[in-house]
Amino acid sequence: MLPAPAAILLALALTASDDDVTAPAPPTSPPAREAAKPPGTATSEDEDQALETDNDDPESDTLPESDTLPESDDRPRFTDQVEVQGRADELVGIATSSSEGTTGRLDLARRPILRPGELLETTPGVVATQHSGGGKANQYFVRGFNLDHGTDFSIWVAGVPVNMPSHGHGQGYADLAFLIPEMVDRVRYRKGPYYADAGDFSAAGTVEMALVDELPEGLLTLTGGSYDYGRVLWADQVELGRGRLVAAAEGFQENGPWTRKQRYEGFKGLARYTSGDAQRGYGFTVMGYSADWLSTDQVPRRAVESGQIGRFDLLDPGPRGDTDRFSASAEWHRGKDRSMTRGTGYLLFNRFGLVSNFTYFLDDPADGDQFEQTDRRWAGGLDLRRTWITAWGGRPVEVSAGIDGRYDDIDNGLFRTRELTRTATVRQDTIRQLRVGAWADASVRWNDKVKTRFGLRGDTFAAEVDSDLAANSGSESDQLLSPKLSLILGPWRSTELYLNLGWGYHSNDARGAVIAVDPVSGSTVVPVDPLVEAQGADFGLRTTLLPGLRTTFTVFALELDSELVFVGDGGATEASRPSRRVGVEWTNFYRLNRNLALDFDVTWTDATFTDNAPEGDHIPGAIGTTIAAGVSFEELGPFFGALRWRYFGDVPLIEDGSVDWNSSSVVNTQLGYRFGNGLELALDLFNLLDSEDSDIEYFYASRLAGEPAAGVEDVHFHPMASRSARLNVRWRH
Repeated sequence: MLPAPAAILLALALTASDDDVTAPAPPTSPPAREAAKPPGTATSEDEDQALETDNDDPESDTLPESDTLPESDDRPRFTDQVEVQGRADELVGIATSSSEGTTGRLDLARRPILRPGELLETTPGVVATQHSGGGKANQYFVRGFNLDHGTDFSIWVAGVPVNMPSHGHGQGYADLAFLIPEMVDRVRYRKGPYYADAGDFSAAGTVEMALVDELPEGLLTLTGGSYDYGRVLWADQVELGRGRLVAAAEGFQENGPWTRKQRYEGFKGLARYTSGDAQRGYGFTVMGYSADWLSTDQVPRRAVESGQIGRFDLLDPGPRGDTDRFSASAEWHRGKDRSMTRGTGYLLFNRFGLVSNFTYFLDDPADGDQFEQTDRRWAGGLDLRRTWITAWGGRPVEVSAGIDGRYDDIDNGLFRTRELTRTATVRQDTIRQLRVGAWADASVRWNDKVKTRFGLRGDTFAAEVDSDLAANSGSESDQLLSPKLSLILGPWRSTELYLNLGWGYHSNDARGAVIAVDPVSGSTVVPVDPLVEAQGADFGLRTTLLPGLRTTFTVFALELDSELVFVGDGGATEASRPSRRVGVEWTNFYRLNRNLALDFDVTWTDATFTDNAPEGDHIPGAIGTTIAAGVSFEELGPFFGALRWRYFGDVPLIEDGSVDWNSSSVVNTQLGYRFGNGLELALDLFNLLDSEDSDIEYFYASRLAGEPAAGVEDVHFHPMASRSARLNVRWRH
């Protein structure tokens, strides 16, 4: 049975005229519009044409006479949109939180990107690192969360979800390696569980990446660099029918600084067709990615300090991985000045295989602890939403409602291996998992200085697991309601205040929801709840009082009924204790002039378990402090470039706080030159200061040859890649 909000949606659909009922754009668009312009802001010529499209439509939206606003009403229309080019933090009068924003294509282009997942670092306070080979999903951190590969941070690309529930490597696995960075038009982030349209994995926040709809110029890029790095990118567009087709293809290879070359290589492809305008249109997107690599897993510190191996060596040469990802999605939108209906549907195929060894000879002194994880799935989903701009008692009201669903058909397994040969099956499962959500929210502008927004989301989860061990087969379902409330005060002198309260959730692995017996020890296991509630609160401000300076300040708190933590010897996540995070976040973006911009963001978080346990209350891997700063310049004569610094520290690695990961700091830079004939050169330098900090650190027991049977508890780290350079030759035509 669907949650109660679904009934509301069905009723709304039945009462709408046939001309009004439509479907179309993805979760990459907010419920109403990407960023409506404040009253009085001029529209572009294209937007003016869009506004005029339905002026003589006899069925255009009207309001009852008692609720109509004066003809001078200057509320935003759905066709009023901002073309985001840089970091669009000037959202006073638009945003409902100090924890949301958008980064556009120009700012993305001026960031030296070592890995595609680092596009997420345009979100203040987000860190993307790596603990294995280049083809594996990044390790993500935000607001005191070690998200492993995406447990509480939902990621969407062109309306297609990236997070994978009940994944063979870990819950919420989110691999962004399929992205072609030049094809990303903007990155929109919203932190906290305050948005009714955001569902699973979004307790800490949501990022939505939109792809380019057009390429004014074709692009050919050749890149070569340190450690046998090579890349070829071609992208162009062609007018086709009533729309345009944008296509891109990329081939790449990289060995990295590792003693055993990682041989990360593969290809990516994208084709995107769009037609229409801001008011009526549709689009189709196809993406593909295939890669394989030799893993470079974390190693024990004692092995390096004793001289047994070097920083870039391995103890087990076996680990490696391969993955394929293909997706097709369609989007459609139709609206008038006072309403908009959007929808997206997608189909996704993903295959993943990974061999790892984190504990060496701890569990199996004879054959070693090498293991293989596999995941193969088909997933499909649908998102439908509608928004109305209306009035109530003479006050502007914006009402949105939607329904979304996702179905995954999964086959995954965990196997013991020796020298890449399977020696035993730990478990093998077929999983069929369905999640359906329905939501609604309403914003009311009570007067010039007070606005409220109330939302409600309902989610239904159902899963069936067919395991090789009959005791671990079964089905489970769960339902959850998540209310949201926002209060916006202002603006006063270009400054707004925000108070946000909300409930959200993450799902647990379906296998954990039906498990009865540990497949290794045979002991009885208590299953976990399928849906785990989160409660959050934010208080913040946003100001553009000083010309050119955009600043936000946020105090936040978030509680989870159950933490998801990384298990070193299994390479996966499991449910743990309840937790709380309290922190502050300060972001700044200063455009000195049209050529030069500065940014500086700081986040501090205190993360603790909230129950009493003898081992302590620190959350392992929870980053306490993050700092990101940068300067970028454009069109200083023929030159352009950027310099960026990222720091994070204060990270406990064990519950009692006795072992910690002190800090990690890296400086990257880019310097480019345009020749004026479409040709440009850009030199990217990564880890400019050649820091020997870690990309990731864990603390757990492992056993090397000759050590006690119980193993040795130690810090295991993945070193930051040493200084490297990449030269990009681009031709725009």
